[in-house]
Parts: sequence; C-alpha cells; structure tokens
Amino acid sequence: MRTSLAIAPRTRQDRALGVVLRSSALLAASLIFLVLLFVVFEARGALATPGFGAFFTDPSWHPVDDGTGSEYGVLPMLAATLATTFGALLIATPLGIGAGVFNALVAPAPFALLHRSLVEILAGIPSVVYGLWGLVVLVPWIGGVSHSGQGLLAASIVLSLMLLPTITLSTEAALLAVPKEQLQAAAALGLGPIARARLVAVPAARRGIVAGLVLATGRAVGETMAVLMVAGNVVAWPRGLRDPLRTLTGNIALEMGYATESHRSALFVVGLVLMLCVALLVILAGLFGSGKNHSVSASGSAGR
Repeated sequence: MRTSLAIAPRTRQDRALGVVLRSSALLAASLIFLVLLFVVFEARGALATPGFGAFFTDPSWHPVDDGTGSEYGVLPMLAATLATTFGALLIATPLGIGAGVFNALVAPAPFALLHRSLVEILAGIPSVVYGLWGLVVLVPWIGGVSHSGQGLLAASIVLSLMLLPTITLSTEAALLAVPKEQLQAAAALGLGPIARARLVAVPAARRGIVAGLVLATGRAVGETMAVLMVAGNVVAWPRGLRDPLRTLTGNIALEMGYATESHRSALFVVGLVLMLCVALLVILAGLFGSGKNHSVSASGSAGR
C-alpha cells in the first residue's frame, strides 16, 4: 500500500523567519565584501606604484613617504608569521588533541565537565593578558640573565596557549559526534578506552579534528597583541628560536599610527596579503568541515 506524506503549508511566521535569515546572510556577506573593497581602495596607491609584485620581490621593508629609495618586501614578515604559527601548532596540537580525547572518551563525566569549563575560561582570556604574562614571565626565563628572550620561541609558546582551547574544544566536539554504536562495538570486542580512541574514534572524527586545526591556524595568523609584546619586532628572516621577528599583523599595528601617503597605502597592501592568507585558511576549513558529517555517518553505517 502506498502512502503519501502531506507537506504542511508555510505559515506567516515561517515566511517571516525565512526573510530574516536570508537578509542576515546577505548582510554578513555584504559586510565582508565592503571590508575587502575598503582595503583594496586604500591600497590602490601602492598597488599602482610600485605594484603588488614588489611586495614579494623587494629585499626588505623600508617604506618612505616620498617613494625615493623605498622597499616594500613583506616576505620576511610573512615568513615570521608562518614560523610563529607553525611553532604554536607544533606545541598546541598534541596537547589539544590529547585533552579533547581525554575529555570525550576517558575522563569521568564530572571531571570532564570541570576540565571543559577551565578550557572555556582559558579561551575567554584577552590576548593582551597572554602577552603580558609572556613579557613579564616567559621572556626573562627564556633570555636568562644577559640575553633578550623576545623572539620566535616566546611568540610560539604564548600563541600555543591561545590556540589550545580551540583545538581542545573542536576535537572534543568531533569525537562526541562519533556514533555510539561504533564505540560500543569496539568495547564488545574487548578494546579499552585508549584503544577505542586510537583505533575507532579518532579516525572517524579526523575531518572534524583537522577542521579545528585549520580554524586554530587562522587565529594564529591573525593574532596581533600577544605576539607583538614578545616577538621583538625586528623585520628579519627567522633563523633561530631566539631571533626577534615581526609578523604581518604586528607590522600594521606598529606603523599605522604614524604612516602617511605611500607608507599608509603599503600597510593596507600588507593587510590585503593577510586577508588572502586568512581567506585561504577559511576555504580549507570549509572543505574539511563539509566532509565531517558525511565521514562520520558513513563510518557509522559501516560499523552497523
């Protein structure tokens, strides 16, 4: 016997909610487009002269307002940004994934709730507080008595503390989305909690975990104040853990207050480079995130 499902007509409240949601989405997209348009408009002078390519071919960063003898190389700062981000991820990734696995699969429920609350508090601490702690405590400890501790190592450690909550909470959320049937089947086969996490839960949640790592990377690339306070702020290629450096965001924060004319326009090009980096990371996060639910549900069907 064939049955048919009647679709209820849309009410006035449903139509109104649809209009509000579509308007909100359009407004959010418009704001992003306007910000990008503003940055490009303010950078138009430097994009015309010396051109966008000069920012990747000039050997150093020495912008002068009259344009005579100016150099606009951002590669040292781009390398410093990537080195700081990589160092922070190298520290925060194993700690964050380990904490997320412990919270989701191993810890007793009351302890997991307490630990999750502490991690959420860690996520809410302002970045300037991390930078202040790094400047007062970490930098003197790294530098010892006679050397400055400001540099790549200090910036990476401070930044890793800021990334830790993002990685921990995203890992825990991805693991909690794994179908319970898989974990119950693994337990029935005699696997302990650690083995269930390593062989079943983490592989099933890998897309969600990687998406969280990409989002954490986006925050690391865009962080300004904490890194500015402990990095040393010297435009140079990072060659050692103690070498001072300057990131793209730090360069904008340091020089925008007094920059005029061509110098100011060049700083907007630096912002444009930073936006392109963050946009690439957001696209990667979207690609990884779009496959997360499919991956979990497919593996859950295979387990059943």
